[in-house]
Amino acid sequence: MTSISLKAVPGTPKTGAPDGGAPGAGRIRTARLVARTVVGVLLALYGLVSVYPFLWMISAAFKDQVEVVRGGHLIPQHPTLDTFIDTWNKLHFFDFFLNSLLVTLYTVVLTLVIYAAAGYAFAVLRFPGRGFLQKLFVSLLFVPGITVMLPIVLLENKMGILGTHFGLVLPFVNGGAPLSILLMTGAFLAVPTELRDSARVDGASELRIFAGVYLPLARPALITVALLTAIPTWNEFLLTRVSLNDQSTFTLPLGLQTLSSENVPHYNNLMAGALIVVIPVIILFLSLQRYFVNGLVGAVKG
Repeated sequence: MTSISLKAVPGTPKTGAPDGGAPGAGRIRTARLVARTVVGVLLALYGLVSVYPFLWMISAAFKDQVEVVRGGHLIPQHPTLDTFIDTWNKLHFFDFFLNSLLVTLYTVVLTLVIYAAAGYAFAVLRFPGRGFLQKLFVSLLFVPGITVMLPIVLLENKMGILGTHFGLVLPFVNGGAPLSILLMTGAFLAVPTELRDSARVDGASELRIFAGVYLPLARPALITVALLTAIPTWNEFLLTRVSLNDQSTFTLPLGLQTLSSENVPHYNNLMAGALIVVIPVIILFLSLQRYFVNGLVGAVKG
């Protein structure tokens, strides 16, 4: 058999680019680099615009009233801590902080207990109306909270809990139901069913399986729910403004509003008070950020 040798014929044009790449590869790489540069610049500008109010708040908190009104440099020319001391005394910080802490803790604990159990029921148990109830709770995500403000106030007034911290905790817990159930259900669905079957074989009750098997594996989701509950509860202003009348029951955002009710607003005090209010939330989020991301990812996969 005669072997045929294939050789390049002299003068035949090459099909590839001179550098061995596909035709137009250089233009494609250039276009991608330009696109990435444009996107990076736009994101940087957006980030700068977004973070500037926060930077201005920090700057004003370290200035006196005269320098704030005068404006000018973002960096304080004569930084001082007297603004924080004055704001601390005016704001009755410890009392308002304690009220906010209690309301937030009660809300988070009740939310975790109730909706972790609800998520387990929707993910693991089988009962009539399960699918309908799950869809009903998820649909509540699209109901604006402001639309139920008046019914809540009227109902709490009839129950005699309007103006109390308990009257704040119940609406906060109820408002967190849709998202909390969605996250906990997704987290529990990601747990292998073989673990439940093994625990069943060992004679474990449903409550023991829930508390001893599923809850430890859903720790990122629990922390995520706790964060998503604690942050809006800590920062809530509208419902507290409508519900609370006695200054001894005020939370931090509502106490901060008393500073702006003065005849001549002191913006440095307002910004110092706002910084005091937001610092605990930032510390909490940064310390639990890893669990927060893992909880969201786990819930989506589930």
